[in-house]
Formats: sequence, structure tokens, C-alpha cells
Amino acid sequence: MSANKQSKQLRDIPFSVLDLSPIVVGGTPADAFRNTLDLAQHAEKWGYHRYWLAEHHNMPSIASSATSVVIGHVAAGTSKIRVGSGGIMLPNHAPLVIAEQFGTLESLFPGRIDLGLGRAPGTDQMTAHALRRDLKSHGEDFPQELAELRAYFDPSLASGKMYVKAVPGEGLNIPIWLLGSSGFSAQLAGQLGLPFAFASHFSPNYTLPALDLYRRSFRPSKTLDKPYAMVAVNVIAADTDEEAKRLFTTIQQQFLNLVRNRYVPLQPPVENMDRLWNDYEKEAVEQQLGSSIVGSSETVKEKLQTFLDDTKADEIMVVSQIFDHQARLRSYDIVADIAHLKEKNA
Repeated sequence: MSANKQSKQLRDIPFSVLDLSPIVVGGTPADAFRNTLDLAQHAEKWGYHRYWLAEHHNMPSIASSATSVVIGHVAAGTSKIRVGSGGIMLPNHAPLVIAEQFGTLESLFPGRIDLGLGRAPGTDQMTAHALRRDLKSHGEDFPQELAELRAYFDPSLASGKMYVKAVPGEGLNIPIWLLGSSGFSAQLAGQLGLPFAFASHFSPNYTLPALDLYRRSFRPSKTLDKPYAMVAVNVIAADTDEEAKRLFTTIQQQFLNLVRNRYVPLQPPVENMDRLWNDYEKEAVEQQLGSSIVGSSETVKEKLQTFLDDTKADEIMVVSQIFDHQARLRSYDIVADIAHLKEKNA
């Protein structure tokens, strides 16, 4: 493939940001929120298309648990980048509450709010009980909850008369995305004609089957006339391959701690992961992080092209869990240069 063709493909699709508002060891949630807004402002300047935040609970390394509140914080501190959830875990909430929250956000920041939805609790079982009180459905009623939520925005979608209104919310055009790490939401998104976002950053082995299922299941709707798939992927870019690999050990430690059921703030990079994990743990972590793109500008560009060729993604959502905030900014800056986002945004 020629360099010109490679540059054109990277330039012609949107690139976006998924931020978990990382709390680093020695830092606070307040620090995390300051860094989140700073990254969002840089991302907007560099030409990223959207900036999403994720709902997780009881996680000492993630500050974005009150996701709707943080979305408002980021939207208020930026002017044009789309801001949304990647995602709201709908089983944790009454659909009416989410309709009101995102109706409020869309009313405050018209034309800039996305509502990405997942069906997992985004936490451990004990915390899920604390959030929901009832775990009997295990997410199986997600399609019904989704239908209820969509009807609050558009009552014409309701199966019967709507006796409760979402105020604000009703009549607002808020894009709804389904998020997934397997096939369930991929198929549902296709059947409903909704955009789909896949979590390749922690479920790489299911990426291509889920995207294929989404595209095969797709039925045109008022929302979309053809499939639109965004794929989230870990990208750690630095000035050299060696430095990027060193920065990547922060994510490797994060997933190692999850394997060990150990919940701690984000850890600084280390020189040698083999001192921290055993063979079983290494295999488990590498399986979950198998699609990660790590390296210098040249290395990342080559691997991104391969990833795009394989997934045929309509949009890439970059995840960069990097301990040092300046190094994190540098990583997103390099990706913006690779994808020619700044030229497009000029």
C-alpha cells in the first residue's frame, strides 16, 4: 500500500477519545477531573470528533462514576467537540432518569451530546447490588429498558400511550449508541438500526465477529440508512518504540490487578513486567490487550492502518491510559498528527 493511500484512509475517518478520568497513585479525583478537561480541550483543538466518558463504580483508578456530571463539566469547558458516554450502564438506572439527565445535557449543550449505552453493571457484583438492589435480570431486560428510554425521547416509538414524560428530554434528538464487547449488543444495534461501538480495547478476540454480526443484522432506520461502527482501541504513542512500551506497562499493570481482583489507583510504568506477573497472568493480560497499538509515530501509523484494514471501522475511539498526564497528551497529539486531524480542523 502506498503512503498516499495510507494517509488518505487515516485522514478520512473520524478519530475520537475515550477517557476513564484516571486516578493515579498519589493523585485525587479532583486531579483526574482537571486532567480530563485539559485533555478534552486539547482534543478539541487537535481535531478529535467526540470525547466520551465511561461509567464504572467502586474503582479507585476511575473517577467518572457520575458520568453525566462529568460530561457536563467537559461540555462546559469546550465549545464544539461532541461529548458523551461510553457508556452509561443502563441496568444501573431507571430509563426515565437517564432520559432526563441527557435531556438536560442536550438542552444545555445543543447538538453536542451522545448517549452511549451498555448493559453490564460496570463494576463488581456487590457494588451492583448497591446500585440496583436487584440482579435477577442479569441485563436480559436491556432491550426493554432501551425501548422505554428511546420512547421518552420519541413517544412515537412507544408500544402504547406514554403517561410519563421526560422533561427535559422529550422531542430532543440525542444520538443513541449501543456499546458491546460481545455479540448481544452488536445484533441488537443492527436490528434497531443504531450506531454501534465495540470495546476492542479489552475484548480484541470478539472484535471482528461482533462487527460482522452487527453489519449482517443491520436494518435501516430513521437513525441510520447503513451501519456505522466505531471501534475503541488502546493506543500508546511516544517519541520512540521503547518509551511507548514503557508507558504501556501502566495499562498492563491495570489489567494484571483486575486479574488479581486488586483494585488500586493507576500505577506508574515499570521497566520489566516479568518481575510482576507469572506466565498465566501474562497470558491473561496479553489476551485482553491483544489489539493494543504501541510505539513511535511510524509504528503506530502502520499498526493503525492494519487495524483499519481488518475492522473497516467507520470511526476509531482512542483509549490511552497513561500515568503521566503530559505523556498522555503527547500520545494523543501524535495520533492527531498521524490521522491528519489538525489539517482537517484548520
